[in-house]
Amino acid sequence: MTEHYQATEAWAATRDGHDPLAPLRAEFEFPTDAAGQPVVYLCGNSLGLMPRQVRDLFRQELDDWGRHGVEGHHEARTPWYSYHENFRDSGARLVGARPGEVVMMNALTVNLHLMMVTFYRPTGRRTKVVIEESAFPSDTYAVASHLEARGVDPVEGMIIVRPEPGQHTIATEAIERLLAERGEEIALVLLPGVQYYTGQRFDIERITAAAHRAGAIAGFDLAHAAGNVPLALHDWNVDFAAWCSYKYLNAGPGAVAGCFVHQRHGGNLSLPRFAGWWGNDPDTRFRLHLNSRFVPRAGADGWQISNPPVFSMTPLLASIGQFDRTGMAALRAKSLALTGYLEFLIDRIPGGRVEIITPRHPEQRGCQLSLLIREGAREAFDGIRARGIVPDFRQPDVIRMAPVPLYNSFVDVWRAGSALAEVLGG
Repeated sequence: MTEHYQATEAWAATRDGHDPLAPLRAEFEFPTDAAGQPVVYLCGNSLGLMPRQVRDLFRQELDDWGRHGVEGHHEARTPWYSYHENFRDSGARLVGARPGEVVMMNALTVNLHLMMVTFYRPTGRRTKVVIEESAFPSDTYAVASHLEARGVDPVEGMIIVRPEPGQHTIATEAIERLLAERGEEIALVLLPGVQYYTGQRFDIERITAAAHRAGAIAGFDLAHAAGNVPLALHDWNVDFAAWCSYKYLNAGPGAVAGCFVHQRHGGNLSLPRFAGWWGNDPDTRFRLHLNSRFVPRAGADGWQISNPPVFSMTPLLASIGQFDRTGMAALRAKSLALTGYLEFLIDRIPGGRVEIITPRHPEQRGCQLSLLIREGAREAFDGIRARGIVPDFRQPDVIRMAPVPLYNSFVDVWRAGSALAEVLGG
């Protein structure tokens, strides 16, 4: 629906004036250009902006470290020993899980490795892993390494699901058909919630159901979905999921990642896993070398390896509080409006040089639009970048723009659309 949009700065400014989420923008720090002016930042799908509260939270942790030393594990204002438990409820709400199904730990690919140790269990003919074409490289590398470790040729062991000829995105029906036809071969389905390159939102509920009908495990990389689109991982019966927190969750470069394990698995303490002392039963954890064996804690916590990385978790404490206060429903409503406005402006650019390869249906995408630029894509990117617009570029010819509802405005979107039209001669 675009009939209410207008391609003027005045309209965008008026729309911002009526936006109930507009005050959130002031809670973030924006990069500036050479003249000291804030840029239009449309790169939250790569690295989110810094919540201002992070500075105070870091000072608190540094002060507590200096004041308490090792006693900060229990005496710090936010005790370090239980720091990860601050996200037990809020992390679950973020992805539609139940308390105990989510833990913040490690980095995204590390968590995928830990999940595949448990949930990729090739037996007999059932050895293959389904992954999408143009998956994020870390996912492909991780899957290939697990196939090799189990004696499966990665070329033979990966089933690559692709768009139909002439299409940019993958139909859910094609995934369902693949699982129905080759289900006896498939041990694991590992797909994204939102595809990083095209911005396509996958139907997690339908894919999970199809995977289970085929006898396979359903796991998801939610790097571009967590904090971007509403999720209901528990109700959708997802087996496991993992995500980073430095994109839409605004927790900073290298920040701690998240992991979901459905409660039907979390309660099964006999599942194979790589063990570390922080996944141990907390009632016996500090018996240390006196423990004769590893006894995992029930729930997602039982996959932890090491104690919480407090300085990597501190920014997430600020960010996840913003999500809790605002709610995904309100953020999604604004996201749909911002992305719809960007689509409207892009469609007005004449000459046929821009193709939106992200699905047109709003429910099949998050807040990212991927723009295929015919002829001079890199020059177009450099041109809008010189005009104070910060999207990102994916070789060979795609510019990704992501208007994030927590901190982007309609004027931001207007400026980006106008800049692209100008550099393309529209």
